[in-house]
Amino acid sequence: MAYNKRNLLEKIIKIQETTLEHTKRGTTQEWVYQNLIYPVYHISHATYYSYLSRNAKGELKRLNEENK
Repeated sequence: MAYNKRNLLEKIIKIQETTLEHTKRGTTQEWVYQNLIYPVYHISHATYYSYLSRNAKGELKRLNEENK
């Protein structure tokens, strides 16, 4: 599959949902990064926190509207 903005936004949404799911249970974002995110996605701390602050669902919605 070709790499494009849609794939990136979907990856960011998965990372955000994973983080939210586990932090609601009481774990820290650092633990989520080290044990769940880094082994799968191999991204840096800076990228991880950048992804968490991004409104990926809104961007994906706008992208879908533009393509229609």
